[in-house]
Amino acid sequence: MRTKVSFLDHGILWAGVIFLLMPLWIAFASSTHTAEYIANEGVQFWFGDNFINTYSGLLNGTSSIFLEKGDNNVTGTGAWIMLKNSLILGFGFAIGKIIFSMLAAYAIVYFRFPLANLFFWIIFASLLLPLEVRIIPSYEIVASMGLVNTYTGLILPLIASATATFFFRQFYLSVPEELIEAARLDNAGPVRFFLDILLPLSKTMIAAIFIIMFVVGWNQYLWPILMTTDSSFNTLLLGIKNIVNVIDEGKIPAYNRVFALSVLAVTPPVLIVIFFQRWFIKGLVETEK
Repeated sequence: MRTKVSFLDHGILWAGVIFLLMPLWIAFASSTHTAEYIANEGVQFWFGDNFINTYSGLLNGTSSIFLEKGDNNVTGTGAWIMLKNSLILGFGFAIGKIIFSMLAAYAIVYFRFPLANLFFWIIFASLLLPLEVRIIPSYEIVASMGLVNTYTGLILPLIASATATFFFRQFYLSVPEELIEAARLDNAGPVRFFLDILLPLSKTMIAAIFIIMFVVGWNQYLWPILMTTDSSFNTLLLGIKNIVNVIDEGKIPAYNRVFALSVLAVTPPVLIVIFFQRWFIKGLVETEK
């Protein structure tokens, strides 16, 4: 009976894995065919013979992002540039949020100033104001500072995070008082206490927050589309949008490059989640002190 249950459990798990991986498999297989073949035959479940042409043309930007009869070799923004922009946005977004959130939580928990709790709840209430609500005033401020088409303009307005501040605050509140007393006896000032004690204790929490924020930053779409008018600042998601949009222009989209860009867009977040998986789980469910 136990063997049957175990077999059933594994069967359900494998079915779930296949179901979740099937879209990625179809995207990768379809990217190895020509755009005309996909347009005529639909998405493909097995590989074609156009893998090198698709990915080499996409990465070095020597082929157009769309296909039009007699216009198939137009130089455009290479996927390497879009990949670099997405990585800068993802890492800048995650690292900036972690630094600001740690400092905000540190000040709220360890510095005795009036209305500290009120300031925390004001920060926490900012969760009720998503980017879509404040995007116009944010854009006007950033544009007035001359930060359109810059990495600073892409990253800086997004790095305040109430969620990360809340997690770090809760973590700091759980730090034993004995550690604080020991630091005082050792004449450790606020900077030394933060760097030598809190920062090492926060490693798993930092890893967990980093993964979440990197994926959120990587998938940013609305803010980059407002802040970038120069194609050299396009991210991978904007590249996919640019290819699909040619439907409206009466041209044939390069479906194989859409699938190839989708595969490239998925790969870095998946690798980061796999690499930090152990720390991610530990940071969310355990406290290491």
